[in-house]
Amino acid sequence: MSLTTARRGAPATDSTTAIVAPHHRGGPTKRPTTIAGIALRTPYWVLTAALALLFLYPLIWTAISSVSPLAGTNQTDGWGFGNYITLANYQAGIWVYLFNSTFVSLLTVLLTLTISLLGGYAFARFRFPGKDLLFLSTLAILMVPYATLLIPLYVLLNTVGLSNSLVGVALVLTMFQLPFSMFMMRISFESIPRELDEAAMVDGCSAWTVLWRVLVPAVKPGLITVGLFAFLAAWNDFMAPLILINDSNKMTLPLAISNLRGQVQGVVDYGATEAGVVVLALPCILLFLILQRHYVRGFMSGAFKG
Repeated sequence: MSLTTARRGAPATDSTTAIVAPHHRGGPTKRPTTIAGIALRTPYWVLTAALALLFLYPLIWTAISSVSPLAGTNQTDGWGFGNYITLANYQAGIWVYLFNSTFVSLLTVLLTLTISLLGGYAFARFRFPGKDLLFLSTLAILMVPYATLLIPLYVLLNTVGLSNSLVGVALVLTMFQLPFSMFMMRISFESIPRELDEAAMVDGCSAWTVLWRVLVPAVKPGLITVGLFAFLAAWNDFMAPLILINDSNKMTLPLAISNLRGQVQGVVDYGATEAGVVVLALPCILLFLILQRHYVRGFMSGAFKG
C-alpha cells in the first residue's frame, strides 16, 4: 500500500503508520532531565551553603558577642551596648579614631587611583625605553616582605618630616598598593581596542582628552576594583600605623582597638574588642556589597582579551 492511499483513508499497515505517525518529542523525557539536573546541582548547593556558613559564623558570633553579657566587660547584665560605650569613650574617643582611619583610607584611595590610572594608561598605550623593566620593577615590590620595608620607610619619612603623620601612613600604604593597582589598570586599558583611541584622535582629541572622556568611563570597573582594594587595605592595616604613629590622638581604629584590648593590667576586654571588630567590619561589608557588581566586572577586565 502506498503512502498516498494511506493518507486518503485506506487502512494503513504498521509500516505505513510508522511513516505517517508524527514523532513525539518532549513530555515525559523532560522529567528525568530535570531530576538529573537537580541531582547534579545538589552537591554544589550543599558545598556553597557550607562555605557560606563557615565564613559567616565568625562575623555572626562577633556581632552577638558584642551585645551579649560577658564577665569582666562593661556589659554584664542583659543584652545591650555597654561594650560600644566603652569603645566610644576610650582615650580620645572613637570618633577621632574613625576620622583618622577615614582620612588615611580616602587619601590612600585617591593617591592609588591617580597614580595607577596614569601609570596603567602609559604602560598600555605608549612605547618608551625601559617600559617592561620599569613595570617589572613595580611588580617586584610584591616580592619583598611587607614588614621589612617599614623601618627604612620610617627613617625616610622622619628625614622629610612626615613621621608620626597620617599623610606619611597614607603614602606608605599607597606604595604597597601600587603593584597590584598598576597591573590591574594596565590590563583594563589593554582590554579596550586601540581603534577607540584612534577614532577619538581623528576627531581632534588629544591624549589627555582621550583618557578622560573616552577611556576612563570604559575602565570604570577596574578603577572601582582598585579603589575598593586600596580602601580595604588601608582601613584594616595595623602594621604601618603601629610603626609610624607615636601620638595616641593620631592612631587609626585598628591600632586603638588593639591598645584597648589590654588596657587594664593586661586583661583582655573581649566585649569592647568584639564591638571594635564590628565597627571595623561594617564599612567594609557595606562598601563591598554596594560595589560588588563593578568589582566582579573589574576582575574580568582583559580575561577574554584576544
